[in-house]
Order: sequence, then C-alpha cells, then structure tokens
Amino acid sequence: MELKVNISELKKEGNEVVDELADFLKEKTGTDVEITTDNIVLKSEEKLSKPQLRLLLRKYLHQTELKDYYRVIGKKESCLFIKEKKGTAEEEE
Repeated sequence: MELKVNISELKKEGNEVVDELADFLKEKTGTDVEITTDNIVLKSEEKLSKPQLRLLLRKYLHQTELKDYYRVIGKKESCLFIKEKKGTAEEEE
C-alpha cells in the first residue's frame, strides 16, 4: 500500500517543516516514509486509510500552527495535497 502527500506548496515554509512532517508521519503510522521532490510517500504492508492520513496531516498543521495558512485536500485516489489557503496570500500583501 502506498499513499502520497503532495507538499509542493508546504515547501515554502522550509525543509525543516517538511522533515518534521515526515518524522511525525513515521512516528504516528509506523510506515516507511520517503521524501521525494514534491511528495512524501508512505509505504506500508498494511492498508493505510486516506481519512486517517488526512486526520494526521490536519493534526500536524494544527500543532505547528500552520492550519490558518494551509489545508488538506484529497483529489486523487492515493494522494492528498497540502494546499495554501487562498485568503492568506492576499492578507500578507
């Protein structure tokens, strides 16, 4: 079983945030976590549920106080996206 988390927009926050997210997911899911260019790939023998992964991602965003700026979206079957909220980019300008 393989699930992907697209982090292309989250990478704006820096590599440290991406590494922390990968460590958080590895600790909480007990899976092999691999960081690629724009994705974090979770590989597991057991079935990972997409809603469970979405919940963990939202929990991480909440803990790191990024939930006001990012949200988790599920578009494809085995991929979740961490997208920047549209209103926040305009507020900063």
